[in-house]
Amino acid sequence: MAYYRYKARKADGGRVSGIVEAAGELEAIGIIRQNCAVVDKISETGAAKGFRLSLTEPSRADDRTLALTAARFSIMLRAGIPVGRVVGLIADQTGDRLMKRILTECAADVNAGLPLASCLEKQGGKIPAVFVETVRAGEETGALDVCFERLRAYYEKSDAVRKKVRSALIYPVFLLILAAAVVGIVMVKLVPVMLRLYEGAGESLPLPTRLLMSASGFLAAYWPVIAGAAVAAAVVFGIWSRTQKGSMKLDGIKLKLPVIGKISSMNAASQFAGTLSALLGAGLTVSRAAAAASGAMENRAAAEEILNGITGLEAGKSLGDILRNCRTLPKMLAEMADAGDESGSLEEAMNTAGIFYGNEAAEASDRALKMLEPALTVFLGAFIGFIVIAIYMPMFGMYNGISA
Repeated sequence: MAYYRYKARKADGGRVSGIVEAAGELEAIGIIRQNCAVVDKISETGAAKGFRLSLTEPSRADDRTLALTAARFSIMLRAGIPVGRVVGLIADQTGDRLMKRILTECAADVNAGLPLASCLEKQGGKIPAVFVETVRAGEETGALDVCFERLRAYYEKSDAVRKKVRSALIYPVFLLILAAAVVGIVMVKLVPVMLRLYEGAGESLPLPTRLLMSASGFLAAYWPVIAGAAVAAAVVFGIWSRTQKGSMKLDGIKLKLPVIGKISSMNAASQFAGTLSALLGAGLTVSRAAAAASGAMENRAAAEEILNGITGLEAGKSLGDILRNCRTLPKMLAEMADAGDESGSLEEAMNTAGIFYGNEAAEASDRALKMLEPALTVFLGAFIGFIVIAIYMPMFGMYNGISA
């Protein structure tokens, strides 16, 4: 199905315009002519035309912008302002370029009669599925202001978690970059100067010294090639990891790694449970909420497992049964879902699960990051110790020869 914008005239000569949903242009014209005598202009304005690739704007709206936008919607809707006018007002107020462009386009469609959720859905994934589905639920239930308030709380929490993760990663990443820089400078600049003392000694040099000389000579001669290959590999890996197949494969590998796997699993459980709770509170059915919540998960391999099992909900299976068959998610999540189903409080149970696994993932991440600092210190110490031994071992041999 696609959406078609039209301008037409009624039998009495009055001009009208709007948007209709149809399988094709001919069907759209047929629908319009049920109420209008003449169709003056018609053009497709469906999801296929909503997608755009741009190097000047981000791939999707960030959590902070979504939280601020939802808060503005909630306040203005509670004040009784019509939805179409609210969209235009927020488009004028926002300072985010992407959100301004999206809302400006949506304002015209909403004023022409198209639902706000459908307008946001046409933006090619720049607005998350969770946001769109919650807005759609609000429009269906007539509680759009309440749903926007839930979105505000959800994205404020999500933004706070992301900021905490970023701040926790700053120091370890700095240490990794520093370690790489120290290794490079020592091997390319310092070691060659020190080893010139032993040029011509050949095979009489100790094995550590010969290894160090070979490695240093190779790096000094080919470091531009190595650096270029590293950058090219990083670019290729980045492009591959953004493809559907690549991201699925990479996320599956993450779940199998010793420490990262456990953290990824708990993060996936936290994202799914927290998002599901928010969507259930907005009035979505369990099957719709679970499908949208899986779309909000960062780990696509875990999301795919849930999506594959969602059809079982329509066949009478419980959410706990679906989650129990997901090998990538913690088993206790299924038990909490069963408890929520039995007590009629699935929303509260999933909210509790989301908070619990979010805290567990944060604590596990903190422990892993704290282990990284001493590991890097040990690595740098061992590397420098090897260099010192490799440089001074020939000196000890020379002194022994002189004293003999």
